[in-house]
Amino acid sequence: MLDLIGVTSFADYFVICTGANQKQVQAISDEVGLQLKRASELPNGMEGYNQGEWVLIDYGDLLVHVFSSKAREYYGLERLWRNAKTVEIPPE
Repeated sequence: MLDLIGVTSFADYFVICTGANQKQVQAISDEVGLQLKRASELPNGMEGYNQGEWVLIDYGDLLVHVFSSKAREYYGLERLWRNAKTVEIPPE
């Protein structure tokens, strides 16, 4: 997770993760949506789900990026947003 507070005005956090294949990218996206819906959070929008290479889920100040390995390496969000702080997500 990247903390973008003070780095950009369009989001406070990016959650970035990788699925092993198209189906897993979609499954991760589905589970993120389910868990946030249980917390009464609904997305403003979702892009890329059908292709399963890069799914972007917009929760306002939180943007969730679910990549295939190839797409994550190609787009390199961690490199592009290197001024952002990395936030560790504690295990459950």
